[in-house]
Amino acid sequence: MIGLCLGLAGTVWAQLPVPAFTLAWTHTIEKVRWEEDYRVTPQGLLLGEARVKGSGAGMEIPADAVLQGGSWHYRRQLPPLQPLRLGRTPEAGDYQLCFDGACHPLGDWLGPPRAERPAVELWSCAP
Repeated sequence: MIGLCLGLAGTVWAQLPVPAFTLAWTHTIEKVRWEEDYRVTPQGLLLGEARVKGSGAGMEIPADAVLQGGSWHYRRQLPPLQPLRLGRTPEAGDYQLCFDGACHPLGDWLGPPRAERPAVELWSCAP
């Protein structure tokens, strides 16, 4: 089964046997939640729907977005991401991985964000 690897430069720090997940975070300036749904495939991570609670400070809502339940919902057409690189610093807070009905901070697998390790990568991998 293919799963999700977390690490940097090809070094695996953690591996999760999930076929899909939601990546969630709070925007550092606007303080609104952002969510992106991904499917884990052999070619990489496929972005599905994205949701954001508001716009501003580099958070332009696409013209085709639909407001539902207080969030803007939209889709972007991107090739598979392999890897997906995330900035991760103490000042910005942590990302969350949501799957199986629950959300967990990346810190559950990687420890808290640290200045000396300001990035993490996510990619599809086989155990």
